Amino acid sequence: MGHYDNIRNIYFIGIGGIGMSALARYFHALDYNVSGYDRSSSDLVNQLRAEGIEVINSSKVEDLPEAILEDKESLIVYTPAIPKEHPQYLHFVADSYQMEKRAEVLGKLTKGHFTLAVAGTHGKTTTSTMLAHLLKATGAEVTAFLGGISENYDSNLIMSGDKVMVVEADEFDRSFLQLAPNIAAITSMDADHLDIYGEDSQIKDSFRAFAALVPEDGKLFFANGLPLKGTSVGVEDDSDVIAQNVQIKNGSYLFDLKTKERTYPGFSLQLPGRHNLQNAVTALAMALEFGAPPELLAGALASFKGVQRRFSYRIRTEELALIDDYAHHPAEITAVHQAIKEMHPGKKVLAVFQPHLFSRTRDFAEEFGRSLSLFDEVLLLDIYPAREEPIEGVTSEWLLEKIENNKKQLVQKEELPQAIKNSDARVVVILGAGDIGEEVERIKKKMAGEN
Repeated sequence: MGHYDNIRNIYFIGIGGIGMSALARYFHALDYNVSGYDRSSSDLVNQLRAEGIEVINSSKVEDLPEAILEDKESLIVYTPAIPKEHPQYLHFVADSYQMEKRAEVLGKLTKGHFTLAVAGTHGKTTTSTMLAHLLKATGAEVTAFLGGISENYDSNLIMSGDKVMVVEADEFDRSFLQLAPNIAAITSMDADHLDIYGEDSQIKDSFRAFAALVPEDGKLFFANGLPLKGTSVGVEDDSDVIAQNVQIKNGSYLFDLKTKERTYPGFSLQLPGRHNLQNAVTALAMALEFGAPPELLAGALASFKGVQRRFSYRIRTEELALIDDYAHHPAEITAVHQAIKEMHPGKKVLAVFQPHLFSRTRDFAEEFGRSLSLFDEVLLLDIYPAREEPIEGVTSEWLLEKIENNKKQLVQKEELPQAIKNSDARVVVILGAGDIGEEVERIKKKMAGEN
């Protein structure tokens, strides 16, 4: 461990966050006394409790676990999303506890290990989860910190040893500049998080700074077309590493992987969408570079089940499909539409979208309008604010006007299952990064129970 040898107690402010909970699980597995605060009891928080981690929903100082109050040597981990007036945060600052941002902790852990890091505005969660699965399934002793729940392991932490680390590198707040990657990938550099960066050029600069962290003897992989130097990856194009001979059979992709040196035949991927094919090529390229046995990789990829809320089928019959996806950016919504049209040709598609952040809705309103107009029918929910205060004039009503479908309407969350039930669309896709995911079970019951 090195950095945290003298620490016994670790407290996470915002433990239910996807990145925070992976770290909490890691330290818990190493027998530290882990506890934390989160404002709500989400499915993930309840899972942490079931695993033996104490989580409180109160932000009051007197409700802190006794071990944390008594031990001034405790490590306090927090994220930039925590409001600076949070009573527990203020208490820890005033009492001079050791406080580190999540990104700092992750950075320190990677410095002591051979690290593979995946960055990008889209695709990083699926690619890093795929990569971790490929390494674990081909025998590597791997610890992986992921930004989503892997369907194979039902967790955002994968641990089969301590020889190599796989991390999802988060560009938010420039967190990923704390990491020490030996092999890295950048899947995309689209404008996002403009609330933090201000403009597109600053995002590009921060990705270039991340690329510069890769040492001379390391390797950088990137999606073909990005303004970077290294090894390009793509699908049936002129990249250094590509998927070729791509076919679709029974809802899966079949392809061969071609590098500069040789061709590896006979891969299959169960996930729909050309974007996932691109993610698979990136993960395979990184696994080969790491030294995973090539002859075992095809079997490992075929057994990859995906990430929760990344094109997750919740109903899949001949008559009906319900798909749940985290897409919260226009490029992601367009990619989901492509995947649905490829896998469900000729079927009528209804999209339910919960916009995430007022600032993102404002910055990409025209693009959201265009990507949502691709669907046959759209149900739009109110904007999920997350960390933001409302912005005047930026509402779902305003966004609805930019969608060119004639079948579009605003709905409240409680009306959603019935509104979907009233539609004659055979494919329904739930889109958004807010709390829309929590509604899917109700929608599924309504669709399945009465059809």
